[in-house]
Amino acid sequence: MTKCVIALDAGTTGVRSRAVFTDDTPTVASYREFTQHYPQPGWVEHDVNEIWDAAVATLNAVIEQVGRESVAAIGITNQRETVVAWNRSTGEPYGTAIVWQDRRTANRCDELAAAGHLDLVRERTGLVLDPYFSGTKFEWLLRERDIPVDDDLALGTIDAWLIWNLTGGEVFATDVTNASRTMLCDIRTRTWDPDLCALLNVPMSALPDIVPSSGRIGVTSEHCGVSADIPVSGVAGDQQAALFGQACVEPGMAKNTYGTGSFVLLNVGETCPPPTEGMLTTVAWTLADGTTHYALEGAIFVTGAAIQWLRDGLNIIDDAAETGPLAESVDDTGGVYFVPALAGLGSPWWDPYARGTIVGITRGTGRAEITRATVESMAYQTRDVVDAMVAASGTALKELRVDGGASIMDFLCQIQADQLGVDVLRPVDQETTALGAAFLAGLAEGVWASPEEVLAQWSLDASFSPIEDRTGANAQHAQWLRAVERSRGWAH
Repeated sequence: MTKCVIALDAGTTGVRSRAVFTDDTPTVASYREFTQHYPQPGWVEHDVNEIWDAAVATLNAVIEQVGRESVAAIGITNQRETVVAWNRSTGEPYGTAIVWQDRRTANRCDELAAAGHLDLVRERTGLVLDPYFSGTKFEWLLRERDIPVDDDLALGTIDAWLIWNLTGGEVFATDVTNASRTMLCDIRTRTWDPDLCALLNVPMSALPDIVPSSGRIGVTSEHCGVSADIPVSGVAGDQQAALFGQACVEPGMAKNTYGTGSFVLLNVGETCPPPTEGMLTTVAWTLADGTTHYALEGAIFVTGAAIQWLRDGLNIIDDAAETGPLAESVDDTGGVYFVPALAGLGSPWWDPYARGTIVGITRGTGRAEITRATVESMAYQTRDVVDAMVAASGTALKELRVDGGASIMDFLCQIQADQLGVDVLRPVDQETTALGAAFLAGLAEGVWASPEEVLAQWSLDASFSPIEDRTGANAQHAQWLRAVERSRGWAH
């Protein structure tokens, strides 16, 4: 009987459960959306009971189709930095979860920076002081909801909530990748940091145990609503799971996910690098034997969202699928550059005051040139991040593995290869986040024997090699940097 691992992918807008097999058996999946709550501008919340209901429904749908006897393990991947507080005795949450996108603690982060705490945060966590991360959200929950700090208090990210419910309250744990995004974890020791917890008024007793990303954490409870005694054996935050799902298991391997925004992660090996200007340092994963890899991460705020803006804001296109053909209908942009700083600039600039800028427009500029400039901006922004990563880490980029909606465009992949000077590889299976969670859990249970077997599981759809003479590509990038400078600080 062919074994499978079920990946439980708890994303920002919905939960997907997917069976990943060791052979060519067709995949089985189930998906359910959940509600987004926006109580006031800049605030985003989720009902975690609704997330749990979606997890149970999708897991059961998949288990029913593949058969309980086929399921070797469950692996979890989740939206990172989203926080929830609950009572361990009753199992009831203290209100809604605060989502990673939420900005309500921005002023608190400014206060901490003004008080001189940024260096401590950077050194211990590899992060920056930003409401994106979990620590100030935990502090806000405890203060504003008047939650009792007692032995029953549980504070965790979504993975901890799912593990706790799957195991019937027997296991209160989070994995090291999720812990590394809280602003409370020392990423070198991979333990909760007493100084940071004290700084943010977060009781360490309420935080979950930190466990490896691969290794048996517990088993499903007969009371959880899902078949009993299934090992829960792998957990990773979504971007780290995608790095593993892309089989980037060696230093110098990197992936980029072209989504609404883009996240570039570079495997830098087993030594944690020092804080890097413009980049985040994060734990990529820890395996059951304690092997830990670190990654540099660059967050690009707007890539696919720029295509949505062409469609919904400018009405230049009617459908996102038109983007590639329209962009390729002209030989070049005619000197037009579009810096899509529609929500400021992320890595490596971290400029919240940057604004979207289109330069080089002439009477000959039309919708095709602007569309092509939009596609090219994805490649330029990715190069900016990769160049900064390589310069900071000294780790040469071997290749870039890509996934996400826009990676379907051969045109974009070729431009990306030309800009980076390395091969760009697109896999057959683009659901790399779910694959990563499944691979991590399967490794723990012997479904795959080693990371090398995971590497062999990865299957190439298309490869794009850079042009030999990159003089033109470098000149284009230099012009792009001129355009970036014109966008920066505009709203300051």
